[in-house]
Amino acid sequence: MKSSTTCIFVATVTGLLCGPILQAQQAPDPNEIKIDWTQTVTVSKSTPTLQVVVNPQLLRGAKLHDSSFAALHALGADYVRYVPWLPYPRQAVAELAPPANGNTSWDFSHIDPTLDDFMKATEGHSVILNFSTLPAWMFKTDKPVIYPDDPNQVFWNYTQGTELRDPSMKEAADYLARLLSWYTKGGFTDENGKRWNSGHHYKIPYWEVLNEIEFEHKWTPEQYTKFYDAVTVAMRKVDPQIKFIGLALAQPSQHPEMFEYFLNPANHQPGIPLDFISYHFYAHPTPDQTIDSWQYTFFDQADGFLNTVRYVEQIRNKYSPSTKTDLDELGVILPEDEKEIRNPGYVAKPPPAAYWNLAGALYAYLYAEAAKQGIDVLGESQLVGYPSQFPSVTMMDYDTAQPNARFWTLDLLKRSFSPGDQLLQTTVENPRLYAQAFRTKRGKVLLIINKRNVAQHVTLPADADGALLSYVAPSTDNHAAATSTLTGRTLLLEPFEVAVVQLK
Repeated sequence: MKSSTTCIFVATVTGLLCGPILQAQQAPDPNEIKIDWTQTVTVSKSTPTLQVVVNPQLLRGAKLHDSSFAALHALGADYVRYVPWLPYPRQAVAELAPPANGNTSWDFSHIDPTLDDFMKATEGHSVILNFSTLPAWMFKTDKPVIYPDDPNQVFWNYTQGTELRDPSMKEAADYLARLLSWYTKGGFTDENGKRWNSGHHYKIPYWEVLNEIEFEHKWTPEQYTKFYDAVTVAMRKVDPQIKFIGLALAQPSQHPEMFEYFLNPANHQPGIPLDFISYHFYAHPTPDQTIDSWQYTFFDQADGFLNTVRYVEQIRNKYSPSTKTDLDELGVILPEDEKEIRNPGYVAKPPPAAYWNLAGALYAYLYAEAAKQGIDVLGESQLVGYPSQFPSVTMMDYDTAQPNARFWTLDLLKRSFSPGDQLLQTTVENPRLYAQAFRTKRGKVLLIINKRNVAQHVTLPADADGALLSYVAPSTDNHAAATSTLTGRTLLLEPFEVAVVQLK
């Protein structure tokens, strides 16, 4: 309602009264998406992608092997991160015992098959390799680390020790350089001068140096920077063109000193490349929360992480503005996953079906908001998880062996958006909704996210009538995004729906 100065005459005891009246005015629609196509917020650098973490379900013959690699191939993503890691030493470490008596323990029999399948599935696209787990014998420990003989038996205590036995770090750097040579140069020469032939001649454009360094071996900024330099020197002797990704922090908000030290070129040897930094985010609800709370917790924690991104970007721009950023683990870890790790034999309760759409909506939100900050790569975590192995992070359904809503959300974003898109000024007053307009090679495109577990109407721009709608929602289940043609300006979003509207 607003005031008017028009006079009306009202009969009163004392005479006639002239005064203001109120004229009715239609209230603003809080669900209306408003776009200023003349205001470019930024030009996107962002590539949506994912990580693939080695585990027994990716072995040939395993339930999820065929469908997972088929889905990865069909996706056709760039910057796909591949991580053989600590719970399966025989699948992650190629030299499990130190050289002794003229012999070495090099063995790729449990490593190569899965990596070969990965490289075949990503052929024609860029990949990032991260052999994140160094041989345990390279670290000073009170006693030797004993690991299972079974390559499929999980073992969480492999990464012991905080100090390399070789203070020059050459031993460990040479180990990683031999891995690179094994996969790109057809083989390597070992510590005793013996030639090992692989027949591999893959193109590995990016190598990430270790993973979650504040957890695994508890590296200090000084230690890690020295090690990164040693690795890049050793690896560039194998391939002068390879680029590197550093840090891979698990808790970036708690370790600003890592960024301050590592990104300062003065702390590196002359000529050391600082191509990329990386760090991670997982939403972590508390055990007493249900999906009714998750819908708030996930997005609130995401906003906190985006503030961390903003802070890290200030450090990066200060010290090394040409360095790029890869947020290469983005997802959710539910409390049930952690119970499985802490309590062997415990079987996690499956999350409600709507969780997969909520987790997909969270990734879509992070993608759009990080694109506004100029982030280069955003990796959803991860292709395969399953009971006993972080089931809440999976993009493949263990029961059906088909991609779930998290995968199809990534697929929808990849098909709809790419670096070079313009992000336009976009507003929607309802905080339960999110919208971002893009100008892409295909024209005007609108990303819409329902952040809540209820259906909601959204009012689209005037030119939405007849637009093409693509969406991932509860109704699409474990299937690719559905499509339809819009009629009118009003769209009813399903709970946690991620929608892309191709405007005329």
